[in-house]
Amino acid sequence: MSSVCIFVREMKLFRLLSLFALTTYGTFSSSAAQAQARTGSIQGAVTDALSNEALIGVTIQLLNTEYGGITDIDGKYEITDLPAGLYNVQARYVGYTAQTIVEIEVNSSKPAVVVFKLEQANDSTKEVLITTAVFNRSAESPVSLRQIGVSEIQRNPGGNRDISRAVQSLPGVASGVAFRNDIIIRGGSPGENRFYLDGVEVPTINHFATQGAGGGPVGLINVDLIKEVNFYSGAYPSNRGNTLSSVFEFNQKDARTDRVGFRGIVGSSDLSLLAEGPAGKNATFLLSARRSYLQFLFQLIGLPFLPTYNDFQARYRIKFGQKHELSFIGLGAIDQFKLNLEADTTDENRYTLGSIPKNSQWNYTNGLVYKYYRQNGFLTAVLSRNMLNNEATKYIRNDESSEDNLAFRFKSQEAENKLRLEYTTRTFGYRINYGINAEYARYLVENTQSVILPNGSLFKLNQSDVLKTYLYGIFGQISHGYLEERLQLSLGLRTDGNNHNESMRNPLNQLSPRFSASYNLTSEWSLNGNVGIYYQRPSYTVLGYRDSLGRLDNIERGVTYIRNQQAVLGIAYTSTKSYRISVEGFYKLYDNYPMLVNSGISLANEGADFGVVGNEPVTSTSEGRAYGVEFLAQQRFFKGFYGIAAVTLVRSEFTTVAGNYKPASWDNQFIVAVTLGKQFKKGWEVGLRYRAQGGSPFTPFDTLVSLQRNVWDIRGEGVRSFNRLNDSRAGFFNALDIRIDKKFAVSKRSFLDFYIDIQ
Repeated sequence: MSSVCIFVREMKLFRLLSLFALTTYGTFSSSAAQAQARTGSIQGAVTDALSNEALIGVTIQLLNTEYGGITDIDGKYEITDLPAGLYNVQARYVGYTAQTIVEIEVNSSKPAVVVFKLEQANDSTKEVLITTAVFNRSAESPVSLRQIGVSEIQRNPGGNRDISRAVQSLPGVASGVAFRNDIIIRGGSPGENRFYLDGVEVPTINHFATQGAGGGPVGLINVDLIKEVNFYSGAYPSNRGNTLSSVFEFNQKDARTDRVGFRGIVGSSDLSLLAEGPAGKNATFLLSARRSYLQFLFQLIGLPFLPTYNDFQARYRIKFGQKHELSFIGLGAIDQFKLNLEADTTDENRYTLGSIPKNSQWNYTNGLVYKYYRQNGFLTAVLSRNMLNNEATKYIRNDESSEDNLAFRFKSQEAENKLRLEYTTRTFGYRINYGINAEYARYLVENTQSVILPNGSLFKLNQSDVLKTYLYGIFGQISHGYLEERLQLSLGLRTDGNNHNESMRNPLNQLSPRFSASYNLTSEWSLNGNVGIYYQRPSYTVLGYRDSLGRLDNIERGVTYIRNQQAVLGIAYTSTKSYRISVEGFYKLYDNYPMLVNSGISLANEGADFGVVGNEPVTSTSEGRAYGVEFLAQQRFFKGFYGIAAVTLVRSEFTTVAGNYKPASWDNQFIVAVTLGKQFKKGWEVGLRYRAQGGSPFTPFDTLVSLQRNVWDIRGEGVRSFNRLNDSRAGFFNALDIRIDKKFAVSKRSFLDFYIDIQ
C-alpha cells in the first residue's frame, strides 16, 4: 500500500517558501542573541571528564583576542566586559588535552554559559595543546566526524533554523527533495540514521514522519535549546548501534543559573516560546513549545492540504553534590493534516487531492539520564520510552458518504522501552568504555484496504497485528595514544540480537568489530582511517508483515539484520587560523538487505514507494554497494568570516532478484554545497549557500495499467513499471539561498533579531 507514504512524499510543506521569495523572521528575547553596541560576559566551569572534579587554575582563552581568565578553587571562571559578538573559547591545562568550543555568542541580555570537561593525556606532566583543537575529534572516530555549533545552524541560509537542513552543507549529505528533511548519507537510505538527544535515543526528529523510513518536511528539535551537534557519517562508537549510515548526537545547552529568562519567536511557519533558568538548589530547566500557523497561510493561497504541527521539548537537570547527576529529557509532537477540498482548481491540485490521505500523527520520547562519577570513571544509566502513533484515511474520490468508497484506513503504533548502562574509565592510559542495552518494543497495525481482484472487482482486506520484540546489545571500546599522543588507536566490538528467529537470536551472527587509527604526520597534517562491520535490524513495517494465514511471513522467511562493511581513509590539514581541508574516501558493502518478493527488486531501489504498513513479503537476499570520495574546506568563525565548501562524488547500487546491480534511489552521483558568511558592524550579517546534486533515479510509470479506471480510483497515482527499474533520472538540482540579518538592541535585557531569507 504505497499510497500511505505518498502523502509524506508529496506533501510540499515548504512550497510556501517558493511561492513567497522572501521569508521574514523576528525574534524578541529577554535572554539571548547579541545586543548592538553593548557588552556581555562568558562564565562556566571546568571539570575532569571522568571524575567530574573541579580543575583549579585552568587557562581560559578567547582565541584571536586578548581576553581570558583562570578557574578558581571551585573550577569556575567568568570573563566580563566583552564586546557583543561570537567567540571561540579554549580551555588549557597541564596534563590534559586542550578543548575548544566554537562560536559562543555574547550579548548583554544574559551571560553565555560554557562548561568544559577535559580529558587527561597519557603524559600528565605536559600541557597537551593540539593545534587542531578548534576541530575537536576523538580516538574512536578520527574520520567522518563533524561538529556543528548552534550558531552555524541558526544562521544557515535556507535552513529555516532546522538541524536536518543545516547538515546538508556538510560533505556526503544529500537531500531527497527540496521540501523534505530526508537525510541521505553516503548513498544510504534515510532510514539508516540514528539520533540521540543528551544520550537518549530519539527515533523521530521530524513532524509528519515517514514511518519505517525516517525523514519528514519539518524538524522537530528546537535549535534554540541545542549547544552542538556531533554528526558521524562513519566510524561509529560501539555504544551506538543499529545504524548503517550516520549517528547524530544533539547536546542541549547549559541553562542559565542567574535568573529565569524567556524568548519569543515569530518564524516563517510557527510561533514558539522558550524559557530557561534555575529550578531550585543545584537544578536548572530548559523548556520550549511551538505551534505552526501554516494551515492558515496554505488555505489563504489555495494549496490542497492544510498541515498543523505542535512540538514540546524539555530538560530538567539536578546535581546531588559533585558525584551524582540526574536529567529528565522530554520531546514530543502532535501533527494533523487535512485536505482542502475547495482547492481543486488546477490539475496539479486535483492530482494531489486524489493521491494523499487525511493524516494525524503524534509521538513522544521521555528519558532519564543518571550519571555517577568515581575517581577515574563514571557510570551512565539511560532509561527511556518512545512512542509513535500514525493514522491515515483515504476515500475514493474523497467521497466519505459511504464506507464502500473507503480506499484504506490505517493505524500503526510503535512503542519502545529502553535501558542502557555503560561505564567509561581510564586505566594505565587506556580509555575504556563498555556496557549493555536492553529493549522491549511493541508494534501495532490495524489496516483496512481495498484490493483490486483480477476480475476488476474490489475486495476489502482487513489486517490487525501486534508484534512484540525483545532486544539486547553488548558493547565495548578501548582507545590509547602512543608516540606522545601523535598516534591514536581505538578498537571496539558490539553484538546485538532479538527474539524473532534463529538467525537474529544468535549473537555471533551480529558481531560488529570496528577499528580506528589516526596519526599526526606534523602539527597540522594527519592521516586517519577506520574499518568496521555494522548491523541494523529491519524496520517494524518489514518485521510485522503477516500473510493471508496470519503468519509473520517475513520473519519465518528468515529476514535478518542488514549488514554493512565500511572502510574510510582520509587525510586532513588543520591550520592554527581555524580552517581545515580534508579528503576522505569511503566504501560501504551491504548484504542481507530486504528484497521485495512481489516485484523482485531491492527495497533500496524502490525508495519512498515502499508502503509504511509493511504489507509486502521480503527476503534478506539483496546486496548493495556505495562508494565515493569527499572534499571539505571549512573556515571556522575568524575575524568575522566563516565558510564551508563540500564536494562529494558517490555511487549507490543494489541488486535485483536476478543479481543485477541497479542504481539505488539514493544514487545522486555528485553533491556540491558551498556556504559563506560575513559579519559586519552594527549587527549586520550576510550569508549565502549554494547546493547542487545529480538527479535521483526513478522507475517510469506503466501507462496501460495506470490508465485503468479502477486502479486510478483506488491509488490516485500511477503504477511503476519495474521491468524498467530506475532507468530514468530526475533533472539536475541546484538551489541558491541568501540571508541578511540585522540585530537591534531594544533595552539592556532584550533585543530584536530580524532577517530575510531568499530561497
